[in-house]
Order: sequence, then structure tokens, then C-alpha cells
Amino acid sequence: MAVTEQTYPHLLPTVQALADAPDEARIRRIRTDRWLGYARAEAALSALEDLLSFPKRTRMPNLLLVGPSNNGKTMIIEKFRRSHLPGSEESARDGAIRVPVLKVQMPAAPDERRFFSAILEALGAPDRLNDRLSTKQDTAVRMMRATGVRMLVIDEVHNMLCGSRDQQRRFLNLLRWLGNELQIPLVAVGTAEGLRAIQSDDQLANRFTPFGLPPWEGGAEFSRLVNTLEASMPLKVASNLSAPPVAQRLLSISEGILGEVVSIVTRAAVAAIETGAERIHPEMLDDLGFISPSERRHAVV
Repeated sequence: MAVTEQTYPHLLPTVQALADAPDEARIRRIRTDRWLGYARAEAALSALEDLLSFPKRTRMPNLLLVGPSNNGKTMIIEKFRRSHLPGSEESARDGAIRVPVLKVQMPAAPDERRFFSAILEALGAPDRLNDRLSTKQDTAVRMMRATGVRMLVIDEVHNMLCGSRDQQRRFLNLLRWLGNELQIPLVAVGTAEGLRAIQSDDQLANRFTPFGLPPWEGGAEFSRLVNTLEASMPLKVASNLSAPPVAQRLLSISEGILGEVVSIVTRAAVAAIETGAERIHPEMLDDLGFISPSERRHAVV
């Protein structure tokens, strides 16, 4: 048995050797994005896979991945997209690279021209800024067909609410038309505001199935999540973050938002290396000067 496996059993096998790396390398690893698997995330990935395998039909099913900001929605989408990268499927007959899953970000407002420009940019297609909307739309649809797009993911769909009622209505009509025209599933990703925007259109509300990612609550699943996060941090001593008092403190400070949990533990792990503690002590969580999400929203500059 390797020495690292005996010395650092609290770490994942792929992380154990890093515990003896220089501090700079360990801090860089701690600050790197990582996938945290948990039951709800795996269920979301399964739902996305099911949608992708759906045969074409007149009325395609769609999904709305909805939850608070910074609660893991984009991470799930990126994990799914990396499983279906461009070129991962057989090339089109005309030599175009297949793009099974196309992900774009909703413009800052429901602007159709900018939306189709985002699609063309994501496909690596030329986009002339002065082209008429109809030209951009025709080009984008033609390119999506040519590259075999089988799913369109629209992130930050709640940005739709930044437009006027008329703009919102036109964009909702556009989404409905796009799904019908291409006969592919649409996946919208956003906050509860995005859900309300889509549900304001009766036809779209019937086509989009909400998949919620609510804030975390205490319990066994949260303990497993914290254990996984701790095991990915190359600290030499176990921190036991899943111990009930510590886990509850993490839950309280983060307000149950996954990205906030990761941010708190990341900052504490870096402090543990810089101070030589090599583990996250419970009192560190209060010494970080971390401002909770609700406090940030009400902060006075």
C-alpha cells in the first residue's frame, strides 16, 4: 500500500499525493473548480440525458432548471455539456462538426438579434452586426441544422425580465417557435424569476417541466456533500466538517447555497495552509469575515 494512502486516508485517492506538494500548488488546487456529485445533481443529469435521447416530434418536451443564484445550476449544465462536446458524435455528411448540445447565455435583455448572435458565436459562425433580424435568424437555424444540434441550453433565462412586456412576449414567442421549428428540446436555466417569466405564457408553461435546485437543508445528504468537498482539499489533517455543529454552522453562514459553501470551505482551506494549521478549525469559519448572501444584498456602500 502506498504511503500516501496510509498517511492521508481522509483525502480522495487522486488528491492524497498533493498533500505533500508545495503550498502554492495545493492552494491552486483548492481554488480550482471541481465537480461535486450529489443526488439532486445526478437526477438533473439523468433528466438531461433523457431529454437528449428523445426522438423528434411536433411538440418536444423542455426542461427548466431553476434555483437560487450560485446554487450549482451552471455547474450541472457544464458537466452535461462536457459529456457531449462538439465532435463527440459522427460528423455530418457535409463535413460539419456535430454539436449535440449547444449552450448560450441569455442576453442582458430579451433582444432577438443579440440572442441569434450568441447562437452564431457559440457555433463559430460569422456574424455581421448589421444583418437584419430575419437574416440572423435564418442563418442561426440553418447552422443549427447543419451541425446537428440536438439540444439548446439557454442560461440566465431570468434576464428576460429586464425587457418590457412587449419584448418579453416576443421572446417567449421566439422560444416556442424555435422549439417547433427545430424539433429539439430546450433547456432554460435560471432563478425563480425565470420560472415566473416562462409560466406567464400558458403554452410554454405546459412545455417546460421545472426541475428545482432548492437551497440545502441539514441532513445526511448535506453531510455527504461536505465530506466530498473536504476530501478534495489537500490538507494534511482531517477537518471533520460533517460533524453536526460544524456542518450546521456552514449551512447557516452559506444560507444553504452550494456555491457559498464551496467558497467558505475554499477560503478556510487556504487559511489552514497559510497558517500551518493543516486543518479547518470550526472557529476559522467565523474568522474569515465571510458575508452571507442576504447581508450582501442589503449592504450599504
